Amino acid sequence: MALTITNECINCDVCEPVCPNTAIFQGSEIYEINPDQCTECVGHFGEPQCVAVCPVDCIIKDPTHPETEEALLAKYKKLQENQQ
Repeated sequence: MALTITNECINCDVCEPVCPNTAIFQGSEIYEINPDQCTECVGHFGEPQCVAVCPVDCIIKDPTHPETEEALLAKYKKLQENQQ
């Protein structure tokens, strides 16, 4: 699954810079995650970096974007190809 940020977000700005896929961006009210770019850090790290640094635990798996670890890894590989 891609991740999503809930309304508990306090806009502390710590999640956006740690995202290796630049999937996190400032939305109209809170930070948001682009599900097409979120790999839950699969391919980069052992755990989602945004979740690790979030002080209010407002980043959760997005139930509207279910993905297996294999699908996340395939997305990671595609994103890497597009960067080259």
